[in-house]
Amino acid sequence: MFVSYNRLWKLLIDRKMIKKDLRERAHLTTNVIAKLGRDENVSTEVLCKICEALNCKIEDIIEILPDEGEHSNGK
Repeated sequence: MFVSYNRLWKLLIDRKMIKKDLRERAHLTTNVIAKLGRDENVSTEVLCKICEALNCKIEDIIEILPDEGEHSNGK
């Protein structure tokens, strides 16, 4: 399984925000923004900061997807 933050990027687009706006509003480092951009794992603290800054739910910013091999095996 892997994490996708595509929902977060779409939410930013819908709100006419850029990553810099998110970084400043949620008090995140550029390193955290880079990790999000690469769909890497971040702490739940980071996810909570984003949700608080954007006034949204966690399912609005993150999606857990199966690995490509998993869904081809019927899992």
